[in-house]
Amino acid sequence: MTTPHLATYTLREGGGLPLVLLHAYPLDHRMWTECAQALPPGIRVLAVDLPGQGHSDLAGRAPTIEAAADAVHATLTAQGEGHAVMAGISLGGYVALALAERHPASVRGLGLVDTRSTADTEEARANRLRIADEAESTQAIDAVLGMPAKLLGETSLKNRRRLFPVLEAWIRAQSPAGIAWAQRAMAARPDRTEVLRGFTYPVAVVVGAEDSITPVPDAEHMAQAAPDSALSVVPETGHLSAVEDPQAVADALALLHGRAAGRH
Repeated sequence: MTTPHLATYTLREGGGLPLVLLHAYPLDHRMWTECAQALPPGIRVLAVDLPGQGHSDLAGRAPTIEAAADAVHATLTAQGEGHAVMAGISLGGYVALALAERHPASVRGLGLVDTRSTADTEEARANRLRIADEAESTQAIDAVLGMPAKLLGETSLKNRRRLFPVLEAWIRAQSPAGIAWAQRAMAARPDRTEVLRGFTYPVAVVVGAEDSITPVPDAEHMAQAAPDSALSVVPETGHLSAVEDPQAVADALALLHGRAAGRH
């Protein structure tokens, strides 16, 4: 019996090398909608709901970033997609890096947005497992309902209050099982800085200047590791720069896509 594929969406029609967008936690593909629309015409943009998130089933997959990466690769392959530029934010960035490690022939560019290549600290890992246990034991998502205030930057907390109900609606649409699965997967992930050092295709590292979860030094670490990298620090945004300032992130991803397509 084959494992069901992940839910995928075409956010922009176009041709040539596709740009595949992988979302943050605890959200789904919808967080990319405005950013995708801000990209230049002609770029084909696909988005994926990661395992247990949005409309994608867990389907018995082990709670690992590797399983998520393999599921993305299997899904795209089944749809006839070959090479792609992979761009992920936060959780999506972890999956993008695992794709570059496990399926290098399919990844022609990496967009790493508000994420990190290093593993969790022991404290962070313990907190993830606590949240996973709570979501499973209560069969509720209460443990993550307060996350918008942590995900958004200081400027957004003051001037983009409209984002709060949007983020809350996206979070409330997630399942307790998916919340727990993703936390366990992130807790178990290894350091993938060496993957970046060996990645010879273009890399765009993007980070919100006010990101307190994966701050600017984490982005600088990745940009320094990758041989062909460009670093963009987005002013007045936090951990969800692609939602807080979709145009700025779209500009960085468009440059990445252009660099990758030129080598395709």
